[in-house]
Amino acid sequence: PELLPPNEDGTIQQKTEDLVGPYELHDFFMYHILRFGVGPEKLFRIAKLAFAGEYDEKTIYKWLRTFIWRFFAQQFKRSCLPDGPKVGSVAVSPRGDLRMPSDASSAAWIRKLDKIKECMLED
Repeated sequence: PELLPPNEDGTIQQKTEDLVGPYELHDFFMYHILRFGVGPEKLFRIAKLAFAGEYDEKTIYKWLRTFIWRFFAQQFKRSCLPDGPKVGSVAVSPRGDLRMPSDASSAAWIRKLDKIKECMLED
């Protein structure tokens, strides 16, 4: 749900997907990282296959990079959360499945994504 109420004419003022990207991509990225431990290169490849015809590779890359940066940058918030529900075999609760330090850096993953971008520009 969006945080701001709709305008007088009923339109939504705040659209989170405009800032963070399509939720279906985020769900896909999170699931494959947490469930299978997939790295950025493989994640990009399988996302291109899964979303072929729906999103081009530049769009997938853009939102994957945004997701990775936000996932690492926001880890400190998950570290101080109470236990949350687990849906299926994936969870981000620090007291359950996800063992990730609060000060984890996305730098290594971002460097790998930057190499992917360089390859995209060569094509």
